Amino acid sequence: MWTRKELKNKAKETLRLNYWKTVLIALIFTIVCSGAGAFGAASGSGNVNARTNVDASVTTTSDDALTEEEFDEMLDESENDSIVELPHFAVDLTPGEKLAIFGVLATTFVVLLALGLTLAAFLANPVEVGTARFFTRNLNQKAEVKEIAFGFDNNYRETVKTMILRDLYTILWGMLLIVPGVIKAYEYRMIPYLLADDPTMTKSQAFAQSKRMMDGNKWRAFVLDLSFIGWYLLALPTLGLITIFYASPYKKMTDAALYEELRYGQAGPQTSASLPAPTPVETAASQVPVPPFAAADAPAPVWDDEPTSYDDTSTSPVVPGDPQA
Repeated sequence: MWTRKELKNKAKETLRLNYWKTVLIALIFTIVCSGAGAFGAASGSGNVNARTNVDASVTTTSDDALTEEEFDEMLDESENDSIVELPHFAVDLTPGEKLAIFGVLATTFVVLLALGLTLAAFLANPVEVGTARFFTRNLNQKAEVKEIAFGFDNNYRETVKTMILRDLYTILWGMLLIVPGVIKAYEYRMIPYLLADDPTMTKSQAFAQSKRMMDGNKWRAFVLDLSFIGWYLLALPTLGLITIFYASPYKKMTDAALYEELRYGQAGPQTSASLPAPTPVETAASQVPVPPFAAADAPAPVWDDEPTSYDDTSTSPVVPGDPQA
C-alpha cells in the first residue's frame, strides 16, 4: 500500500537528478494548456468589450443624452440626498438590430470556443501524453526532452480519440453535478500515463485499466493533491516563480510515481518479476550473464577449462593430451 511520504520522497530524489529538464517540460505543458484555454477566456472578454463599444458608440450619438449643464443641475438639486441616482442611458433598438448583434456575438463565441477545443484535442492532449511519458521514464533514468513529442509520433490518432473522449465524458458527468465530474476525473486520471506507457492500447483498454487502477485510490489521490496546496499558495508572494521552478515539476514527478506504484507496485516496471521468463530452448551461450549496458554485439565469453569430450564409463572429463586418458 502506497503512502504520500514514499511517493514524494521518490519524486524529490528523481527531480534533483534531472532538475532543469523536468522544469522545462513542466513549463512547456503549462504554456500549451494555458494557450488552449485562453481562447475560451478571450471569447468571453471579447463579447463584453464588443458590447461595451456598441453601447458607447450609440450612447454618444443619442439625442436623449444630457448636456453637461443639465447633469450639473441634477447634482445640485440632489445634493441633500444620501444617494444620487445617475441617469440611465437607454438605447432603443429594433428587434432585428438586437437579433443581428446577438448573432454576431454568439458566432464569435462559438468560433473561439471551437478553436480552443481543437487546440486542446490535437495539441494539448498529445503534449499531456508526452509529458506523462517524460516523467514516468525520469523515475528510473534521466529522460530526454524529446519524450514530450511521444504522443505525436506514436499512434497519434488513437491517442487523440481516447483523450477527447476522456474530456467529453468528464464534462458530461460534471454537467450533472460537480461531485460526479470530480469522481470521473480521478477515475480517468491514469489514461495519459497508460497511453504513454503503451501507445498500442485501445480506448476501451485505457478506460478499463485506469478504472481498475484507481478503484479504491480516488480519495487517497485527492488527499495527495490537497497536500500540494501550500506550494501553490506560495506562488502569490513569489509571483509564480516557486510554481515554475519547483512546485509544478515536483507535483508531476509525484503523479508519475503514483502511476508506477499503482501499475507495477513498489518494485517498479524494471524488475525481474515484470520481465518474461526465459524459454527452455535457450542455449548455454545465451544464458551467460551479461553485465548491464554491455554492447549488444559483444562476443560471448569462452571458458578455457571447458571439457571437449567425456568418457563413457566415467563422469570425469577426458581432455586430449592428458596422460591419465
